[in-house]
Amino acid sequence: MSELKIGLVGTGAIGRTHIERINNKLAGAKVIACADVNADFCKKVADQYGIAAYATGEEMIEKAGVDAVIVTTSDAYHEQYVMAAIQAGKYVFCEKPLAPSAEACKRIVEAELAAGKQLVQVGFMRRYDPGYRQLKEAIQTRKYGEPLLLHCAHRNASVTEPWDNASAVENSMVHEIDVLRWLLGEDYATAEVRYGKSTRKAKEGLHDPQIMILTTKSGVRIDVESFVCNGQCYDIRCEVVCEDAILNLPKPATIEVLADTVRGNAVDADWTTRFVEAYNVEFQEWINATKAGRVDGPSAWDGYACQVAAAAASKARETQTIQPVTYDEMPALYKK
Repeated sequence: MSELKIGLVGTGAIGRTHIERINNKLAGAKVIACADVNADFCKKVADQYGIAAYATGEEMIEKAGVDAVIVTTSDAYHEQYVMAAIQAGKYVFCEKPLAPSAEACKRIVEAELAAGKQLVQVGFMRRYDPGYRQLKEAIQTRKYGEPLLLHCAHRNASVTEPWDNASAVENSMVHEIDVLRWLLGEDYATAEVRYGKSTRKAKEGLHDPQIMILTTKSGVRIDVESFVCNGQCYDIRCEVVCEDAILNLPKPATIEVLADTVRGNAVDADWTTRFVEAYNVEFQEWINATKAGRVDGPSAWDGYACQVAAAAASKARETQTIQPVTYDEMPALYKK
């Protein structure tokens, strides 16, 4: 296959960003079609990028000219279009979450099992960030002994509506739930989410910051701070305490700035700049793997496992208790 022809469902901001990324920066693929429930806007996007517009995602997916599918709709519609791609026998990249619930993710897993091959990759882009990949390599080699503790933070200057107490786990810390499971190479055993004193910058009724505490099956203890109304910056941190060393996620390389009588380094305003290179690597590797007829990245099972842990953390938040994280047995299809 000389060039992978992609159809994209969901022409919102992140969908348009992916069209630009694939068509203008990456190699081996082109987005040739798009679909969206807002037909008029979809047509405008299609005209802007010189691609075909379709009235429904299903119609676009069924077209012979589309080799693979990207799903960037709102979360509630992920299952619908991922299922349509599986039924059409086409590889599909779905932005996180794979589906809003573990039960919906399990249905996708079952559809893949029925198809007899992996077709789905989930958009957990942090696995492609060079800093996280360095941490992964250092942990895997056990050069510094066993990992014992992880201290992490997920901070935003502010958040857009709608945002409530559930969003801290289900919208922001869900990234940590996936990437830390991947870093350590093991599943979680328990989850809890605790409230502390809230910032005055949070709207009434919103608890911010929140702390999520995860324990893995081998006993590694993880704490994740979610502080989404800090008013300052976007800041992602991960410290891994090992037996023989402390490993820290490297800070992104940024320019030094002298302004307002202060010398310091520029920081990212949000995820769109902090993880731009991770997105580029993620999609280039997905394109390469898809053309080779395989799934290399986060699988449908990873999407399911993430939602199981997120559901446990959400229940822990609601009840202010420690909750078990209980997974179904992993099918052989996903064992590597």
